[in-house]
Amino acid sequence: MGSQRDDGSVVGGRPETRWCAVTGARGFMARHLVAALLRSGEWRVRVTDLAPAIVLGPGENEALLGDALRDGRAVYASVDICNLHQVTKAFEGVDVVFHTAAADPGKNNFILHYKVNVEGTKNVIDACKTCKVKRLIHTSSSVVVFDGVHGLFNANESLPYPDKFPDAYAQTKAEAEKLVMKANGIDGLLTCCIRPGSIFGPGDIFLPTLDRYGRTHAYFITNMEPMNMWDFIYMVQEELGYKRPFKIRIPLLIIKPVSYLVEWGYKVLYRYGIHQPQVLTPARVKYTTLNRTFSCNRAIEELGYKPTVPIMDGLKTTVESYIRLKNKVFLTER
Repeated sequence: MGSQRDDGSVVGGRPETRWCAVTGARGFMARHLVAALLRSGEWRVRVTDLAPAIVLGPGENEALLGDALRDGRAVYASVDICNLHQVTKAFEGVDVVFHTAAADPGKNNFILHYKVNVEGTKNVIDACKTCKVKRLIHTSSSVVVFDGVHGLFNANESLPYPDKFPDAYAQTKAEAEKLVMKANGIDGLLTCCIRPGSIFGPGDIFLPTLDRYGRTHAYFITNMEPMNMWDFIYMVQEELGYKRPFKIRIPLLIIKPVSYLVEWGYKVLYRYGIHQPQVLTPARVKYTTLNRTFSCNRAIEELGYKPTVPIMDGLKTTVESYIRLKNKVFLTER
């Protein structure tokens, strides 16, 4: 039987357990990433996020992460990616960094998005170089090639960045992606950008919102099952037990001016405590009224990518998880 030395080297042919770091690790997608890394048995994970301490949520695999935090396979570090010193300290001794931290896409605040998405990503890159990190995997977004005017059909990585973007999130995510790609191969750092489409699954915030209203090298990564967004929403509502609502078609010529009026109203009245609109905005109208599908061929050919969960299976798992959590919270509050 072989064993592993304290310095991480391999003894007796056993595989080395290496350290990786995940930024924004308490976000929805990143929680699943951390769990997958721990389940693999190949990684120790430095879980980094803004909160001063980690609080395990009721919807995640508490046993897996909790056990890992107790036995040292995972450690938590409070890190603001806008603080280079904190980021550098968190990356010490790390081989691979998964950068998922980003500003809230629902808040169309350019200053906020630029600070977090662009300057924060630059700090991540600089810290990787300082700490001799070998690989940086950046979570970008499929919106980086969307101009908000033209739909996209089976778009691939050859599609250039647009001259204009629908919102601050898309623009700054594109800028961040450029920085990551430019850093590839410099100072021994290899970089890669992943462009996921819309992400859903157990623990996301989309389902509670829909349930509430129901009562009222860049690689594109998708399920490779193109689906109309509204059809998907109707499927979720049916899984939640609601009858499929009647389709009400509002002409774009009406809804678009209304969205601009709502945005203008916020700019005028925000000082009086009016919350920033996150649903009926010009950018959201563009995202929901133009078709966008993407090709995963490059990820398939170069990364061996293959979706592991079909959309319908993922949908059922997500709804079942949400209902269990909802019932658990209800029983706790009684």
